[in-house]
Amino acid sequence: MRRRRQFAVGGGVVLLILIYFAFFSGSSGKAPTSTSTSTSTSTNQPATVTAEPFPKHSPLNPDWRGSGRTVTMGFGGDLHFEGTVGANLAQNPSTALGTTIPQLFAGSSLAMVNLESVVTNNNVCPEPQSKPYIFDAPATAITALKSANISVVTEGNDHGLDCGPQGLSQNLTIANQANYPVIGIGSDAAHAFAPYRITINGQRIAIIAATQVIADNLVSTWTASGTQPGVASAIDPTQLVREVQQVRRNSDTVIVYVHWGTETQACPNPQQEPLAEQLVKAGADVVVGADAHVLLGGGYLGSAYVDYGLGNFAFYDSNPPETDSGSLIVTAQGRHVTNVVFRPATILAGLPQPLTGAPAAAAVQSWNNARGCTNLSVTPATSLATMHGETVPFVAPPASPTATTTTTAPASGATTTTTTAGSGSSSTGSGGGTAATTTTTTVPATTTTAPTLNAG
Repeated sequence: MRRRRQFAVGGGVVLLILIYFAFFSGSSGKAPTSTSTSTSTSTNQPATVTAEPFPKHSPLNPDWRGSGRTVTMGFGGDLHFEGTVGANLAQNPSTALGTTIPQLFAGSSLAMVNLESVVTNNNVCPEPQSKPYIFDAPATAITALKSANISVVTEGNDHGLDCGPQGLSQNLTIANQANYPVIGIGSDAAHAFAPYRITINGQRIAIIAATQVIADNLVSTWTASGTQPGVASAIDPTQLVREVQQVRRNSDTVIVYVHWGTETQACPNPQQEPLAEQLVKAGADVVVGADAHVLLGGGYLGSAYVDYGLGNFAFYDSNPPETDSGSLIVTAQGRHVTNVVFRPATILAGLPQPLTGAPAAAAVQSWNNARGCTNLSVTPATSLATMHGETVPFVAPPASPTATTTTTAPASGATTTTTTAGSGSSSTGSGGGTAATTTTTTVPATTTTAPTLNAG
């Protein structure tokens, strides 16, 4: 009986102690211990996100290799059927894009470019828009694209609705009748953001396209919505990033082709780098794009590969650096980008001509130097993706009223200095490390230019 009484008294004391600590520690102001991936003392920062393990056998896992086989894909920049290329199209659609484009994509199982043009019936633009440059091409443009072994194009750009809703409707009908994939435009937002899907070597490839560039006076009428046809807009990145999250769940390799950048500016603008990071955190493995009409840098953002600008591909510009061109050849094994090659070219008579020898080496060096003003690395590092980033519906962060960033292309022959805090990725291409690094890169004159009137 005495032992029972002692046990009861002792237990009561322990219970009182537990109640005391539970009550008073809650108001002590001490932060609880956290196992989160990020912490901040600022009340303006987003809530801390607790790290979640990736499922081992799922495309959500950055280590996912899918079927285990590699797939090689080629990407080019802006293409349209103006000038000499348009004359070629009128003469013979099957040979309009020449013989060099297949050379630049040699070895690729898939080739993609940005089509800077509406495709309409009889090359008649039914509703020309209020903008400086209107690019449209006849239905035979599809024949030319097929003959050049271009697998898919995006029209998610600032010319996708040059001929208004009627032109867009004609464009979609022509593409459907030709059974040719055109993405980035649609009869509504769901259609415009819908991915192009293809299985190669057992690997499920998904490509999504959108544009960050729409003329201010046309944003409301061009942006595809639930009830309005138009282009897939990334001006507000929410729908694009959420589409990446969605396709990530059942795709082995996710690619995003974005129309972005500032015309003739050889460095990413303040909108590009944040979008690239949002896409990569949501699960994109490859992010490429065009619009600046000059080549920008490419490299790794974590373990994903990003190219900020593929320049012109088949275009009427005739002065360098707008004539600097080439193809980006990316090999991936599921979510692992295993090899990237830039094949340089120069545009002559509207078409890209592959470079060889010393000119090719100089062009590749210039392209590598352009990485100096980006947040990209030469080699891959730890993935930026998290389970939270890939699965919790993305919400675009509010724009900071105080933080402004200005990015300008370096002057001809100037040096650029990039300082990167240690985060597993740096502009030095080291692919890792925790200390801050500073890199000074001399950017050759061929990477910058004054704005021109013919870039479109």
